Amino acid sequence: MSTQPDTPLSLSPEVADAVATHAPIVALESTLLSHGLPPGRNLEVARRLEGVVREAGAVPATIAVLDGVPRVGLTDAELERICSPDAELDKLSLRDLGPTVALGRSGATTVASTAALAAAAGIPVFATGGLGGVHHPVPGTNVTWDVSADLGTLARTDVLVVCSGMKSILDIAATLEVLETHSVPVLGYRTDDFPAFYLRSSGHPVPHRVDDPAQAAAVVTAHRRFSSSGVLLANPIPVEHELDRDVHDRLLAEGLELVRKRGVTGSDVTPVLLEHFHTASGGASLDANEALVLSNADLAARIATELAR
Repeated sequence: MSTQPDTPLSLSPEVADAVATHAPIVALESTLLSHGLPPGRNLEVARRLEGVVREAGAVPATIAVLDGVPRVGLTDAELERICSPDAELDKLSLRDLGPTVALGRSGATTVASTAALAAAAGIPVFATGGLGGVHHPVPGTNVTWDVSADLGTLARTDVLVVCSGMKSILDIAATLEVLETHSVPVLGYRTDDFPAFYLRSSGHPVPHRVDDPAQAAAVVTAHRRFSSSGVLLANPIPVEHELDRDVHDRLLAEGLELVRKRGVTGSDVTPVLLEHFHTASGGASLDANEALVLSNADLAARIATELAR
């Protein structure tokens, strides 16, 4: 891998060439692979994600920090490493990048850290599953300080994030308000309803709608004339993979009760809830997760191709 001058990033030769020639590139996160999917399936999905991006005409750039080096574009051996059940990988948000690099550690990047590294590498498009957001208040209070770093990072990072909204365990209305406060454009792809990850609609409208990759690219280009913030494009899960709403609501209620009984708080809440969804749904939520992130990668690659024109 080649290290770019004046930057601590290590870009793969393919990614470095694509950046230099302004070819379409799509950044992909690694936390989904190391912490979100079970061993075996995670490597399969990692390879499928990169394949989907290539088929749509773009270069995939999976991002992780390995042995203190932020790597943008991984070899197959490096993909195997981050997907290994024996890998000792931290979950890295943006605040964790400096310590991890300085101490020579390894970790998988979240939405916030992936977006920041993608922008630093000159990659304008990033595909993921779901965005972080504002958590509901702790029972007995009416305020929460648990707000994902994804939102603040997107507010100051010039990158298009293609996702399927955010998980329904979050306060979606409050999250959309935070994005509005930070002047982050929120677009719905072929929808007027903001999606909620496993569900195609959260019940909240999107401020703006686009119906093809060219329109999305035009919005991104126009937005850059006025602001250095990112853009959020919400792409609903494919209709055939959406979870049944009654099943979803039951699993969510069970998961929240499980969290309450265990006294789980902070960043540990989401992994516990997702594990309950995966187990109690008989794997249906894993299928849904895989389907939506592949759909987002395909759409991101098509938009990246339009931007590269």
